[in-house]
Amino acid sequence: MEKKHTIYKIATIGIFGALVFVSNMISIPIPVAIGSVTRIHLGNTFCLLSGLVLGGLNGGLSAGIGSALYDLTNPAYIASAPFTFVFKFLMAFVAGILSHSNKRNGEKFLWNLLGCTLGQITYIVLYIAKSFIEGLLEGSAAMALIPSMLTKLTTSSINAVIAIVISIPLSIIIRKALTKSKLLS
Repeated sequence: MEKKHTIYKIATIGIFGALVFVSNMISIPIPVAIGSVTRIHLGNTFCLLSGLVLGGLNGGLSAGIGSALYDLTNPAYIASAPFTFVFKFLMAFVAGILSHSNKRNGEKFLWNLLGCTLGQITYIVLYIAKSFIEGLLEGSAAMALIPSMLTKLTTSSINAVIAIVISIPLSIIIRKALTKSKLLS
């Protein structure tokens, strides 16, 4: 029986990772002032959904793997794949830990909202800090980086709102279906 549960966990991590990967492709690129690009996309929605449905560790793995694989298939983001894995893992991990702690199992709206919000804030802080440090290492003056950081902050905030608004109700639907089919224990 333990082997069956392990196979289910691996399969659900893979399925949610695939959802994260594909949802990253649904995007609108936004040029940034200093040679970079940022996007409005649905990837964060499925990262949060992974955390809400699968919990911290498994949701984090799904989010990190799916997002890093997307980066590895896109020349514009390939160098960021290791950072993306860590940042997206932490986003879903925070959301999953908060929504599943104290036997809440992702079923309490306010805890899901708090988890998703803090997960998004974690991601945004890490992403903006990384972008700023990269700009400095590439030789840009700190003040010259402010417009591109503001653009990235704006798109990341839009992504965060979209992700939170969609992932919470979607998690309720998916959890019901997985519970009914006895795939979520």
